[in-house]
Parts: sequence; C-alpha cells; structure tokens
Amino acid sequence: MTRPVPDRSGAAAPRSPGWRRVVDDDEGAMTVMTAFAVAAVLALTVAVLLVGRAAVAAHAARAAADLAALAGAHALRAGQDACAAAAGIAASNSAELSVCRVDGHDVVARAEVRVELGVFGVRSGSAVARAGPA
Repeated sequence: MTRPVPDRSGAAAPRSPGWRRVVDDDEGAMTVMTAFAVAAVLALTVAVLLVGRAAVAAHAARAAADLAALAGAHALRAGQDACAAAAGIAASNSAELSVCRVDGHDVVARAEVRVELGVFGVRSGSAVARAGPA
C-alpha cells in the first residue's frame, strides 16, 4: 500500500513502492563502512611500519657511529690507521662510514645506514660520534 504524496500543485501523487525501498533500505551500508575502516587501519599500519623502519635505521646509525669512533680511537692509541679501523667496524654494522677525521687525540666518525621505505624510496639515517682518551 502506498501513501499519497502531494506534488507542487498540492495534488496527491502516489509514490512508487520501489523508490521508498531504495531510500529506506540501508542493506550493505555496514559492508561499505567496514571496507573503509579496514583500508584506514591498513594505511595506518603501513605508516607505522615505515616510521618504525626509519627509527631503526637511525638507531643503527648511532650505534655504528659510536662503535666506529671507539674503534678508531683505540687504533689511534695503538699507532694504527684510525679511519681504517673505524670503516671496518662501520661496515660490520651494516653502515657506511661517510666521514672520519682525527682531531688531536679524538676520532670523529659519521656513519650512514640506508633503509628502503617502499614507495618513498631509499633513505639514509646518519649519526656522528666522537671518541678519544678520557
């Protein structure tokens, strides 16, 4: 049974039962909302993973720079090539020694760790450390 709905002239025009069913029916709405929620959670998860990978690369660069500077200072004290020792330690920590210099009795080392961030390309985390006699 359809209820008459007035048109512009005020005369009642019957509404088609199919139209009311389309407007009042929300079947499938939760499927669409769930799909959007899953997509949002997935995007957030990927973002957190990429930020986590970048943070791990930064920490690895700090550790490699610290160890490289310490190895360089130890080699310098032993009369050996400080930068060669620092480069070896950086490489064993999956880092690249980009700067190494001897400053008096101290060794300054800069290590870089490259990390792949998917569609954002390859980035590098870097850190500088200084070590010498106490």
